Amino acid sequence: MCIGIPMQIVAIEPGHAICRGRGEQRRVRTLLVAEPAVGDWVLVFLDSVRERIDARRAAEICATLDLLAAAQTGAEGGTAAAFALPSAASTQELLALCGQPLLRLADETTESPS
Repeated sequence: MCIGIPMQIVAIEPGHAICRGRGEQRRVRTLLVAEPAVGDWVLVFLDSVRERIDARRAAEICATLDLLAAAQTGAEGGTAAAFALPSAASTQELLALCGQPLLRLADETTESPS
């Protein structure tokens, strides 16, 4: 699995950018985005910028990555996820998420055959 890392561009070089994010600095390829600029937030996959994002989306992704890191160490996460967690979803929501047919619930009214 490949996870995108939100980073902010701090310098531009031909075909590359110097980016900072999540406690590191990297030189990344910029060939897949048009005209990157210093200050832009980008999503980096395997040392290549794949898309430009806004600061709010960068913060959401960072919060979600913090939750994943906390889960890997067994610690409690201190931030909210940027998505609804499956553990909080109903059976119907999980079925819909997986593209499965919804269950007919017992409390639903059924029409009697004529």
